Amino acid sequence: MSGKPRDVDEYLQSLPADVRPLLAQVREVIGAAVPGGVEKISYGMPMLTLDGRNLVSFAAWKNHIGVYPIPAGDDSFQAEIARYRDAKATARFPLGEPIPYDLIARIATLLAAERGPA
Repeated sequence: MSGKPRDVDEYLQSLPADVRPLLAQVREVIGAAVPGGVEKISYGMPMLTLDGRNLVSFAAWKNHIGVYPIPAGDDSFQAEIARYRDAKATARFPLGEPIPYDLIARIATLLAAERGPA
């Protein structure tokens, strides 16, 4: 693919074959966690919006899958996300390890709850 992807399907097709199903599962988990979310490409990566506002981005990189931003959550959530935290609002899930899809679903659910209604 040359240039930026037009949609999430095109983004996924541009990924290496071994990474594509991992990010497809991230996409599915986030979509299921946020009913009514709408996908788009923003800054060259997949994003889910809710009520017309940006909610969560996810992308595949050379060595990890990134999910942005990280919600505040409670102490239990903060302890669970700590090993994946790369920056204040970034989670990096290494490609060589099992992807914690349940944690990614919690990220999306918490972000939607924190956002509240439009």
